[in-house]
Amino acid sequence: MWHTLERGARQVNGMTQLKTIRVMIVDDHDIVRRGLAMFLSGFDDLELVGEASNAEDAVGVCAEVQPHIILMDMMMPDTDGIALTHTIKALYPDVRVVMLTSSKEDYLIHGALQAGAIGYMLKNISVTEMADTIRSAYEGKPVLAPEVTQSLINMTLQPRPTTPQYNLTERERTILTLMVEGLNNQDIADRVFVSRATVKVHVSTILSKLGVQNRIEAVRLAMQHALI
Repeated sequence: MWHTLERGARQVNGMTQLKTIRVMIVDDHDIVRRGLAMFLSGFDDLELVGEASNAEDAVGVCAEVQPHIILMDMMMPDTDGIALTHTIKALYPDVRVVMLTSSKEDYLIHGALQAGAIGYMLKNISVTEMADTIRSAYEGKPVLAPEVTQSLINMTLQPRPTTPQYNLTERERTILTLMVEGLNNQDIADRVFVSRATVKVHVSTILSKLGVQNRIEAVRLAMQHALI
């Protein structure tokens, strides 16, 4: 499900005022999108130009409406915000992505910023803080929730643990690096010039060697122990 809204202008005191900051919303919860749309309508310098509920639609809507800012949720049905941010930034480097999520795990924060997000805010943000966040991101200023800033400080201060030996081959390290970047199996196959089936085997081997159950756990472990 996705929507695009026509570009335009708003009448303010009898004069036409072009909206300054074009905002797009990516969130799979309709009630969240509706709430954000209502919030944006209260500011003359913020214009909602499009919305999407999944990654596939988000890429198409972004191409059509050309937003300045994307407010993006971390978890979606077909992907996560890290992978989608990586895709959006690769296709549209001038678009600025602000993660707007309830998730504040260290590895998600690190992954989102590494993928190119300019901001990471929690959904308990106030209306005024949200508006200021969008304006700051539009100006190219990084924006982080206080809890996120503290998390990054804690990560920096923690002594680096001794890296376990997982005996990954060079090809497995390459594929793990691409997993951290948020690429799916087909994207990885295209990048390293092998079949998708071969990548699937490599990913299964990587998960087994790392002793984890899924890709998210593998990415978190890779970041925690600097395996790439």
